[in-house]
Parts: sequence; structure tokens; C-alpha cells
Amino acid sequence: MDKAYTPKLYWTNCVWLMGLLALTWGLGYANFGLFNLPIALAISFTKTILVVLFFMHIKGTSRLLHLAAATGLLWLFLMLLLTLGDYHSRGWVAPSR
Repeated sequence: MDKAYTPKLYWTNCVWLMGLLALTWGLGYANFGLFNLPIALAISFTKTILVVLFFMHIKGTSRLLHLAAATGLLWLFLMLLLTLGDYHSRGWVAPSR
């Protein structure tokens, strides 16, 4: 049986997500130079982890569900790698006349 979470946990998670949203919005007005992208990605990764663990009920479930989530992430990374590889290699072939 999966663990049931209280509404208080969901509201706490919602408050954290709203706080991170405000932080992301505020980051759009700040200039950190080269650090803008890493900071934005770190905030985005944190929000993703909160959504996956609590709203998708990955935390406290069976290993099979963990495997399914990991397989989905692996598939996403594979698709991104193939897409970026195709984009990067487009300049290698000279256009025919």
C-alpha cells in the first residue's frame, strides 16, 4: 500500500513551488552574467524534483515505479542527445549544387 500524504504536505509543496516561481521571475530582472543560465537551471531542476516526488507520488512507492520514472528520464536524455547530435552535424555535409 502506498503512503497517503496529508493536505498540509501538498500545501507546503505548493508554497515552495510558488516561491521558486517568484525566484525564477525575479531572476529575469537580475543580471548575473554567465551565471544566469546555471541558476535558472538549478531552480528548474528543484521545481521538477518537487513535482516528481510529491505530485507524481514517486516518493515512498515501489521500486518498479522508480524504475519507470528513471526509464522516462533516460528516454528524454536519449532523444535530446540524438536531436542535438543531428543539429550539430548539419554543417558537416556540403550542400549539393
